[in-house]
Amino acid sequence: MDVARADTGAGGPGGTAGGPVLDRDEADRALARLGAEREAVETSLLALQDHAGRRLLEGAELTGTTAGRWRAAEADITRLWAYFDAYTAAVAEAREVRSRRRWPGREELVALTELLQGSSVTVPGTPGGGPGAAVLAERLSLTELVDRMNTLYAESLAVVVAADAVWSALPARIDLLAAEQRRTRSLARSVGVLPGEHPAGDDLERIGRVLTVLREQVVSDPLSFWVPSDGGATPGAGRPDTRRYDREARALEEVRREIEAVLQVRRDAEARLARLRDVLSRADRTLAEARTARGEVLAKIAASEVPAVSGPPSALKEQLSAAADHRRHGRWHRLSPLLDALERRAEDELERARDSLTAVTAPLAVRAELRGRLDAYRAKVSRLGLAEDPVLAERYDAARRVLWSAPCDLRVAEDAVLRFQRAAAEALAPGGSDDGRGGA
Repeated sequence: MDVARADTGAGGPGGTAGGPVLDRDEADRALARLGAEREAVETSLLALQDHAGRRLLEGAELTGTTAGRWRAAEADITRLWAYFDAYTAAVAEAREVRSRRRWPGREELVALTELLQGSSVTVPGTPGGGPGAAVLAERLSLTELVDRMNTLYAESLAVVVAADAVWSALPARIDLLAAEQRRTRSLARSVGVLPGEHPAGDDLERIGRVLTVLREQVVSDPLSFWVPSDGGATPGAGRPDTRRYDREARALEEVRREIEAVLQVRRDAEARLARLRDVLSRADRTLAEARTARGEVLAKIAASEVPAVSGPPSALKEQLSAAADHRRHGRWHRLSPLLDALERRAEDELERARDSLTAVTAPLAVRAELRGRLDAYRAKVSRLGLAEDPVLAERYDAARRVLWSAPCDLRVAEDAVLRFQRAAAEALAPGGSDDGRGGA
């Protein structure tokens, strides 16, 4: 409301004894301002009376901070109307005095001065008077009465505005979040995310309980969710406290992401299981190839250590079977971590099988490399017309017999290939001689 106080002329509040008396023009101006002031006060009070927040407060079952502050505000609003009635009566009395004569005499001007400037208004006393004494009535000047009404109006309006702001903001948001919680819970149950079996299921139940309690508290005690603005001059300046709501909204978003991950597992489960089967099948084939190669190496290569080849990954196959069972029965929350672990272990198993095959076939690779080197040098000397050289022919035949015999001694074969290489290098060197190739 904060109505500007009317300038009632010379003198001050508290009486006119010994003070100047208003003249006719001063009294008329004061009465005009008082009339405008009264209309402004009435408009503010009627707006407060019709405020949606006040009507909600009157009909609500309030608790806590709000219940206490609304009881005080109701008493203040009742007192405001009593003050306004007293104010209206005082203005009406002043107008009646002024209307007696067109040109008021001394007696009328003294009366007007007392009414407009003095402590001429009797109002009900305020609670909490002096110790041991109840204040039944007070006498105030119009200026003091306006100050009193401004204070009561601001305090009452602050309660109404704050409660209305919280009720306008939080319950609807809580209802929307609760509806989202129910949809998420239904979706979670469809993929097997249940309370007592999955942390996300427990979180959803907790969020639902918190939202129910939070809404009840917001409806019954909205002022406990109000944060006043520091130094705000406007009555009811501040904002709703949404920290508890925001915390549950973040928690629900985390659960929603987890449920979405489980849903993604449901969508991709068959393809991922097929890929797992393929990887494990490739690992089996590779191990089988390694076992076959090991037998070949043991038969064809002498004096060589050949590592053993492990059996198929039976534990992984059992887990793969369990994963397929989870999929058949819709236990998606159990399938998700199992698939993640299986995919990592299956790739490791395939890599291990490949490493095993590489290690087992290494002697055959060495033999193949020696055969290639021997044939390469043989071709080189043949192009230069030295294929019939007796030393080269003898050393080539010796190396070839070792490399194409079974079992092949790789150390002897490597030595024979090196002897042929040295002989070929001597023959190809400028000024090479038969004598130089005759060494052992």
